Amino acid sequence: MTYRKAEIRPSRPDDEAILFGLASIDRGADERTLAVLERETVFVAEVEGTPAGYVALEAEEAGVRVDQLFVSPDHEAEGVGRQLLEYAEGYAIWRGARSLRVVVSGNDRRALEFYRGRGFVAVEENLLELVLPEP
Repeated sequence: MTYRKAEIRPSRPDDEAILFGLASIDRGADERTLAVLERETVFVAEVEGTPAGYVALEAEEAGVRVDQLFVSPDHEAEGVGRQLLEYAEGYAIWRGARSLRVVVSGNDRRALEFYRGRGFVAVEENLLELVLPEP
């Protein structure tokens, strides 16, 4: 793995086409993706000025949920996903959340390993949770 420092920032209205394009690479962007990007808190990772990924977060009653975390194939294995997740954790703590949650398909072994490797544990089928420290 070649680590690349990502600059992470809140998304801007002019990022919509870029984010939609990133989402399209992996799973085919659809109307749900567009709705997520419009309504949720989204942070963009850039490596050397190039969009490398994003994380979309939704506030819930007891915490924050990672709705989408995507890294461009051009920037996989560079630590961008880890940096986005760490940023999401910091954001959740700042909001006073008690946990950060993510829904992962049981068939997505790569995603399961990624989240479990960062301390997430299964709390329900397909639902992983990271208990956050007190703010």
